[in-house]
Amino acid sequence: MKRSYDYLNNLLAINDTIVIACSGGPDSMFLLNLLLKIRKEKSIKIICAHVNHNLREQSQEEYEYVNQYSRKNNIIFEYLKIEKYESGNIENQARKIRYKFFEKVVNKYKAQYLMTAHHGDDLIETILMRLTRGASLDAYGGFKINTKINNYNLIRPLVFLSKQEIVQYLNRNSIKYFEDETNISDKYTRNRYRKYILPFLKKENKNVHLKYLSFSQEINDCIDYINSVVSQKKDNIFKKNTIFINNLINENIFIKKRIVENILYKIYDDNIQLINSKHKNLVLNLIHSKNSNQVLNLPMHITLIKEYDVIKVVKHVPKITEYKYILDKQVKLPNGNLILPVVEDNIYDNYHLHLDSKQIKLPLIVRNRKAGDIMAVKNLNGHKKIKDIMINAKIPKSLRNTWPIVLDSNDQILWIPGIKKSKFDKKLENCDIILKYQLKEGEINE
Repeated sequence: MKRSYDYLNNLLAINDTIVIACSGGPDSMFLLNLLLKIRKEKSIKIICAHVNHNLREQSQEEYEYVNQYSRKNNIIFEYLKIEKYESGNIENQARKIRYKFFEKVVNKYKAQYLMTAHHGDDLIETILMRLTRGASLDAYGGFKINTKINNYNLIRPLVFLSKQEIVQYLNRNSIKYFEDETNISDKYTRNRYRKYILPFLKKENKNVHLKYLSFSQEINDCIDYINSVVSQKKDNIFKKNTIFINNLINENIFIKKRIVENILYKIYDDNIQLINSKHKNLVLNLIHSKNSNQVLNLPMHITLIKEYDVIKVVKHVPKITEYKYILDKQVKLPNGNLILPVVEDNIYDNYHLHLDSKQIKLPLIVRNRKAGDIMAVKNLNGHKKIKDIMINAKIPKSLRNTWPIVLDSNDQILWIPGIKKSKFDKKLENCDIILKYQLKEGEINE
């Protein structure tokens, strides 16, 4: 008990407000009493947050006891009863509802801390379960004593204690608590670890929970350092839903994996459970692939589109939109760019075209690419496929089918705006039609 008491006594300041998650079980009743001891020395404010999961007959009795105990000890009591659950994993639903309620109470009282009664045995079980089923490095550390969450800290001050020490203290001091009968059922994975594996470990070392605590702290210290490195690098690697491959490819493989994990966490947020090691490896393979254009489909209709040295993250692959316009005045393209006639312009780049109307058939047409399109490229004998021109210009595959093509009424392709001009492009003195490809505001001319 001393280590937990000392930890809290050093952590808490006078007038601090603490929300404690209290079920009425032995662990949370122990923590509540520990805070009452500290309140005698420091003027701290304690709020007891109790959730009735409404799954056992005993729940109502637990609620009444914790409520009465709180009133007797001048503790503010906050209560939530879960009336119904959706179909699916009830345990997971209950946890989300529970922590959402706790956060609401924290915000209501502007508390500095939310405290839960996870102890040393819980830490062992968590680490072993994650090692057995497989997880990321972050998960192998179990849980931290102190975790910063938004405007408060989640504290688990009982990690220094075993379950046996907690129960012995409660019994010795005649403090009532409730046992959840589901905690002895072999139906639940955690219970099987608790019943069959922990007793063996404790025979080997009665303070084995402290060994696991040291292991957890070592892992979490490593994670904190790695995360600081990743944080410094990721902004140059992932921005505006785009992975910049050249900024990532030469990183150490472990850092590379961490950055990919970080990106996936950012993409999936609350749905990160849908992503496993197989998905992470697929993303890494996409990054290392020598194929310039690839598509990787991930859960929830998330698509990674590799286009040369970038990978774009989109929620769906855009549908190809066919279009065709008569170019008499200006044409506004589906992407917002413009093709427009200008009076005089002596700029000879791929964003400007100079034509002699006597060599072509009007009116001019603007449309998107079709299969088999070819163009007589300026300063090149013969014709070249539009597809090959775009590949050589490194136009992303997702843009090729919607990129504008300018042609005359004889279907002669005159210009791929911004990319390449045909043999019909003239000097200023030999032309009577000048066209300009104008990018919409915010577009980058590269």
